[in-house]
Amino acid sequence: MKRKSWTTAVAVLLVSGLTLAGCGSANTNTAATEVSSKNYSAAASGPLTINPNIPDLPVQDIGPNGEKAVSAKELKLAEDELKKIKDGHYTAAIVMHYSGTDYMSAAVGAMKNTFERMGIKVVAVTDAQFKAEKQVNDIETVLAKKPDVMISVPVDAVSTASAYKKAVQQGVKLVFMDGAAQGMKPGKDYISIVSGDNYGNGALAADIMAEKLGGKGKVGVVFHDVNFFVTKNRSDAFEKRMKEKYPDIEIVARGGITDPNKGEEVASAMLTRHPDIQGIFAPWDVPAEGVMAAARTAGRDDLVVTTVDLGTNVAISIASDGIVRGLGAQLPYDQGVAQAILAGYALLGKQAPAYIASPAIKVTKENVLDNWKLIYGQEAPDSVKNALKP
Repeated sequence: MKRKSWTTAVAVLLVSGLTLAGCGSANTNTAATEVSSKNYSAAASGPLTINPNIPDLPVQDIGPNGEKAVSAKELKLAEDELKKIKDGHYTAAIVMHYSGTDYMSAAVGAMKNTFERMGIKVVAVTDAQFKAEKQVNDIETVLAKKPDVMISVPVDAVSTASAYKKAVQQGVKLVFMDGAAQGMKPGKDYISIVSGDNYGNGALAADIMAEKLGGKGKVGVVFHDVNFFVTKNRSDAFEKRMKEKYPDIEIVARGGITDPNKGEEVASAMLTRHPDIQGIFAPWDVPAEGVMAAARTAGRDDLVVTTVDLGTNVAISIASDGIVRGLGAQLPYDQGVAQAILAGYALLGKQAPAYIASPAIKVTKENVLDNWKLIYGQEAPDSVKNALKP
C-alpha cells in the first residue's frame, strides 16, 4: 500500500486559509507529523475499519449523557457503502479546539487520509486555540463553505452550542470528538461522539504514580479549569483512583489551568507552597511539559509526573527515566479514522452508537517503543529510541 507523508498533510494545513498555528510547546512535537499509517491510505481497498490489532481492553469511560461506550473496532464501512459515499461528492470541515501536538496532528491526518479514501473533499480545517469565542467564529466561517459533514471538538460545551445548532439547521451532519455541545442529542442533532477512554487513562496515570511512589506520599494535581468533558474525566479518575485504591497517597495541592502553556506557572507555585510534594499529575502532555520545566527549575529531578497522551517530549522523558515516568494514552490516529467513518454513517443514514471509545493504553519505559508504533502506526522517532539506550 502507498504510504502518505504526514509532512504533506501538514503542508496542506498550513496553506489552508482557515488553518491557524497551534499553541504551547506543540511545535516541538513533530514526530507524528512525518509519516502516516499505511493502514488507511487512499489506495487501500476492502472495507474501511480502524486497526484490527488494537487490543480488546475494557473501556471505563461513559459519554457526557451517561452513554455506555462502544468499541471503535465495531465500526465498518463496506465497499458498496464506500462507493455510495464517493458517488455523492460530499465535502467535510474539521473544526478543532487546538492543534499542533503529536496527538492532534495524528487525529487530523487520519481524518484527511480517510476522507480522501471515501472521496470526501475537506474544505476547511480550523484551530480555535482553546478559545470558545474563536471557535464560534470558525464555525460561522466554515458554514459559508456549506460542508456536508463537520467533525469538531467543542472548546466549551455551553458557549459554542448555538453555533453548532446553526450548523444542524443548515443541514450539516455533525460528528463530535471527545464531547458534545450542551443541549444536543445523539441521533437527532449529531451522529455520535468519538473519544479515548479518558477515565481509564486518568486511572492508569494514578496507578503508575502509585507504583513509582511505592504506594505512599504526597501529590498534586494540575487540572484543566474549563468546561471540557474529557480532561475533567481524566482528573476525576486520577483523584478517585488515588482515594479508593491508594489511601496512603494524599493529594495536597490542586491548581487549575485554562491555557495549556500555564502548566509550568501552576506547577512552580505548587512546588513552592508544598516542597514535600513527590508527584504531580497533568491532564495531557503539553501542560505536563510545563510541569517538567518547573521541576527542573526547582531542582526536583526526583519528582514523579504522570499524564495522558503520548507526545515526543514526554516519551523521551519516559524512555530516559526522566521526570515523566509513565502515562495513559489514547489512539489518535484510529480515533480520527473512526470519526471519518461515522461521518460516512451520517451520509448513508446508517444508525450509529451514541458514544464510541478506544481503549486506554498504559505507556511506561518497558513498552514505550512498542506502544508508540501502536498509537501512531509508525516506529518511534530516533530521539525516543536514543533516549532508551543505556
